[in-house]
Amino acid sequence: MVRDILLLGDARLYEPSLPIEGGDWDLLPGWTRDLHDTLLDYRARYGAGRAVAAPQIGVRKRLIYMLLERPYVLVNPSLSFPDGETYELLDDCMSFPGLAVRVQRHRRCVLEYTDEAGAPQRLEPEGDLAELVQHEYDHLDGILATMRAVDDKSLYMMQIKRAFD
Repeated sequence: MVRDILLLGDARLYEPSLPIEGGDWDLLPGWTRDLHDTLLDYRARYGAGRAVAAPQIGVRKRLIYMLLERPYVLVNPSLSFPDGETYELLDDCMSFPGLAVRVQRHRRCVLEYTDEAGAPQRLEPEGDLAELVQHEYDHLDGILATMRAVDDKSLYMMQIKRAFD
């Protein structure tokens, strides 16, 4: 089911998420389906979107859904950084379409998580995929890209083309 994406300013976006445990696993397929449907709906409307975090649809759980060359369901992820190399980029978000934020991110990261079948997994993304992982992981901690702006002149409005315009 397509869910509403919480928008910048909604207090729920700033709350840290809780781990998925116990009976939450029974709810995981439904949450995953909702994240998938919501992401596809956003893509159809805006022509963008590679991932969405559960808090963005009001589910305060440590769950990320990425749709790249295949779907990834990241349950209770943990993130670390193998080195201190960072870079600046413009970051956007489904919770604030049309706004880009200049942020600094790590060039590489290590992501450990449990998949939807309960198996431990590990990814070591670099570049734009590492940035995507860091962005979505921040949502789990109640952090938005606007909170990571490099300075007070790092917010940019973009023209967005919606499919229905």
